[in-house]
Amino acid sequence: MVFRLLPQELLFPDPALADPDGLLAIGGDLSRERLILAYQSGIFPWFSEGDPICWFSPPERCVIFPAQVKVSKSMKKVIRDGTFNIRMNTAFAAVIKHCASVYREGQDGTWITNDMQNAYLRLHKAGVAHSVEVWQGNELVGGLYGIKINEVFCGESMFSLVSNASKAAFIWLCQQREFKLIDCQVPNDHLFSLGAVLIPRAAYLQHLKPAGAISATR
Repeated sequence: MVFRLLPQELLFPDPALADPDGLLAIGGDLSRERLILAYQSGIFPWFSEGDPICWFSPPERCVIFPAQVKVSKSMKKVIRDGTFNIRMNTAFAAVIKHCASVYREGQDGTWITNDMQNAYLRLHKAGVAHSVEVWQGNELVGGLYGIKINEVFCGESMFSLVSNASKAAFIWLCQQREFKLIDCQVPNDHLFSLGAVLIPRAAYLQHLKPAGAISATR
């Protein structure tokens, strides 16, 4: 592909110009303004330590419609028994730090670099980035974080230090009735087991619009 270098101006190419893997552009910065514009445009940053900032907008988006989240019998029991205490926005910095450091099979290192952590901390202070925390007693054992764009929660990462913790956070988020769509960005078997589906980029972009402006259907 022809790599599209971002100019200093605060703008992005049309997401439809992304390559088949979703790579749209490189460069730019992780300023609050640019990140918010990116998410509003259906674009997210994804790169490794030492690489230039890469911006993605996949042709198909992995999403979950909260009302259709799949809750297994074992997870229903976990929720019913009150195994976890779940809160929102009480330990954002700890959640993103755990997400950056947790081991993930088949991955060498993390895309949640120090610069990325600092950028999302700024978004959290601005009320744009949010975390869900899972506690056992006074111990943080799981959670997730992401960006809120109108009625869409753009999930970035999750972690679990004990069995079912991150799954509990995700199910809790779906059950809050605050979001019409949970964006999971890139599909995997775990997300599909929770009810994730793939929708075209154009449909996803419609869901990012303010309530009442959505014209596309699933």
